[in-house]
Amino acid sequence: MTSNSVRPQDENASRPAGESAEFDATDAAGELDAVGALDLFAPDAALGTVRRFRPDSSMVRYAFRLASRPGTVAARYAKLAAELAGIAMGSSAIAPERRDRRFSDPAWSGNPLLRRTLQAYLALAQSSEALLADAELDWRDSERLKFVLTNLIAASAPSNNPYLSPVAWKACIDSGGLSLLRGVRAFISDMSSAPHIPTMVEPDAFQVGKDLAVTPGAVVARTEVCELIQYQPATPTVRRFPLLMVPPMINKYYIMDLAPGRSMLEFFVSQGYQVFVISWRNPGRHARHWDLNTYGGAVADSLSAMRSITGAAKVNIIGLCAGGILSSMVCAHLSATGQLDQVASLCLGVTALDQSQAGTTVALMDEGTAKASILASRARGYMDGRTLAEVFAWLRPDDLIWTYWVNNYLQGKPPPPFDILYWNADTTKMPAGLHRNFIEIAMANALTKPGAASMLGSPLDLSKIDVDSYVVAGIDDHIVPWPSAYRATQLLGSSNIRFVLSTSGHVAALVNPPSNSKATYRLAPGNPPDHREWLAQAETAPGSWWHDYTTWLADHSGDMKQAPRTLGNANFPPLDPAPGTYILDR
Repeated sequence: MTSNSVRPQDENASRPAGESAEFDATDAAGELDAVGALDLFAPDAALGTVRRFRPDSSMVRYAFRLASRPGTVAARYAKLAAELAGIAMGSSAIAPERRDRRFSDPAWSGNPLLRRTLQAYLALAQSSEALLADAELDWRDSERLKFVLTNLIAASAPSNNPYLSPVAWKACIDSGGLSLLRGVRAFISDMSSAPHIPTMVEPDAFQVGKDLAVTPGAVVARTEVCELIQYQPATPTVRRFPLLMVPPMINKYYIMDLAPGRSMLEFFVSQGYQVFVISWRNPGRHARHWDLNTYGGAVADSLSAMRSITGAAKVNIIGLCAGGILSSMVCAHLSATGQLDQVASLCLGVTALDQSQAGTTVALMDEGTAKASILASRARGYMDGRTLAEVFAWLRPDDLIWTYWVNNYLQGKPPPPFDILYWNADTTKMPAGLHRNFIEIAMANALTKPGAASMLGSPLDLSKIDVDSYVVAGIDDHIVPWPSAYRATQLLGSSNIRFVLSTSGHVAALVNPPSNSKATYRLAPGNPPDHREWLAQAETAPGSWWHDYTTWLADHSGDMKQAPRTLGNANFPPLDPAPGTYILDR
């Protein structure tokens, strides 16, 4: 960085469910592994989700596999017929799971018609899932069909039916029919513009800089790509080596700085760390050429600016999701150029460096889809984050579609305010160049192969990243399944890697403040090649991994020194107060 700027990049450089009478957004938060920064190389974000419900070769292989097992299919249908007969006679004991809030209204068990309707639905759903398992398809076909089947089962739930839903009838009666009018109006409003899914949080529920992203700090550098924000120390002394937080490139950084008490950034500052964060600019058509080199250069220059401001020889890095992929690539570049001694430690949060079986979105990708997706974003100049939000909502339809269908449309209620969902709706665009890079890396699984990918002209070899590392995964994350995240322990070159398995899914595994009384995480003494062996050895610790990380980080951050009285320095004077200006760009 020169004064308050990153060097310009050479664009030609080398390359729960539906029932919501007592809707609680915190329940949905525990299942938020399908929102947010997530899987940036998802091709369906450029092509749309509807195409994934069309018949394809996976469905053909499924049909042939079942046809080759007539005895298994006959047994399944006989079992289903017996269950349906028992339901009709009123002798069936089939019931929803206790945690299934769609059917918590007493009418589902007390009304004979509703009870039989619910039981028939459950029986059909269970039989459909069993038949898919009986087919014993390979991973990719199984994930693709599971996506379609999950959505069909979720959509057909009787709790979504306005004629059957007890909560819909109660709302209509209690409001004198106004709930019906409010619901129709909300439906028309949501379907009239992208992302064509029910609103999860009102657009005015929060105000960035007032309710969210309020940790004191200042922008100390700004380029056309990003702002670098330094935060005001909260302790008299601070660790010598600062911490750079690298968010995903498709979302705004304040997932790291939510409401006070739930802010990861605020917590790190309170523990005596000098914290900086990159705030990515929301790119338009003019930025179509921005690629991994563009973003990697911004990270490298931010490291230089931080060392200039703090006088530190080294910097700690924490990258989340795609920001973790980018951070790993930059570290591999620094290693290749003999500059890795600038990095004190690397932390990766819900990051998939190995894409071989990295969740549903990777399973949905094939060569034809990838090429079409690249062409679509190239023509537009970017991939719209609103479309990406729609794709990921359909990955968890019960939690992120039909919950709000019942709440917003059937009951005519506004969705409750929730900070993570507000952040998730505050989307950004992804430049066509970056979108292309991510798809190419995913298709080739390039980061697992030395020299197959490059950053700023350097062929990459993750095994050369020998700095101490801390890797966090979510046990219920199916965007980056934790076994995929665990693979980082085998790909990175450090002999000192601490793998932590947090509770919840993709986002809630990260936003896991100490105030969460239910928080736990798992640790094991080593990192064997097989993740199942690691899990067998792991022990559960109470509390948030944030405490564990900051304790671990203390050994990688130098000694204590007097906290700086001012932010920035002569070369990087403060420009604007945090949260900066780029975060406000919609």
